[in-house]
Amino acid sequence: MAAHKIAHATLKGPSVVKEICIGITLGMFAGGLWKMHHWNEQRKVRAFYDMLEKGEISVVVEEE
Repeated sequence: MAAHKIAHATLKGPSVVKEICIGITLGMFAGGLWKMHHWNEQRKVRAFYDMLEKGEISVVVEEE
């Protein structure tokens, strides 16, 4: 019976360095997405105010 000679993987705890690297990578990725979203919104607002200044659009405020 050779069953007792099979090597089994031993369970190890979490690798601190690996966890830190994964956390930094995920944080940078999420931060990059947030920055791209922010830049896109900023571009839209800037385009709106440029068109407003040129008179291409107007803002009508209705009073109730």
